[in-house]
Amino acid sequence: MPRILTVLTGADHWTLNDGTTHPTGFWAEELLAPLEVFADAGIDVDLASPGGRTPVVDEGSLDPGTIGEEESAKQRKALDALQERLASTLVLADVDLDAYDAVFVPGGHGPMEDLAVDPDLGRVLVTMLDGGKVVSSVCHGPAGLLPAKREDGSWLFEGRRLTAFTDAEEEQAGLADKAPWLLESRLRESGASFSSGEPWAPFVVVDGNLVTGQNPASSKEAAQEVVTLLKG
Repeated sequence: MPRILTVLTGADHWTLNDGTTHPTGFWAEELLAPLEVFADAGIDVDLASPGGRTPVVDEGSLDPGTIGEEESAKQRKALDALQERLASTLVLADVDLDAYDAVFVPGGHGPMEDLAVDPDLGRVLVTMLDGGKVVSSVCHGPAGLLPAKREDGSWLFEGRRLTAFTDAEEEQAGLADKAPWLLESRLRESGASFSSGEPWAPFVVVDGNLVTGQNPASSKEAAQEVVTLLKG
């Protein structure tokens, strides 16, 4: 049976360009929706983070005014059930990659703070992708693709088709002018073949064994594409 390593941010803030910090973490839907898809497919998932930290949820992702009272309560209940697993994440640097068939990186602004510069995640992604295994990520999670460099210094995802949270969405979310850098722009500058759909609408790109989703609404579909690759 396939097994997936889900790598979560260990950051609880994002440092902005004026030196202030924006409280964040992982985006609830981007963890919960894929976990549900993977569970329904009978796929086991382990959680890891830099240093084995306890990941924290971005409270903005649970805002009843944005996602509705019922959905907010549902997600909070699901997170409560996950607390033991979140409190005991694997140390990313120590993970035995032979045990996994895929890696999945959810977003939230947290990855912009830590996963974007994490050499252990970079090594994991190089080993997995070049080993023919599935690499997948959604929204701001693809910030974690940036440190993936091969031994010759080349970027693992140069020329690969992918998507992520767009500059337009960051502008609409109100943080673009405070961001030290923008994810879409950085991925393009690094050499990715970037594409996107309408802001906030589901949009997923599959390029061989690489699966990326644009935003929170893309989480479920991205996970379904991962299942298709693993079981295909």
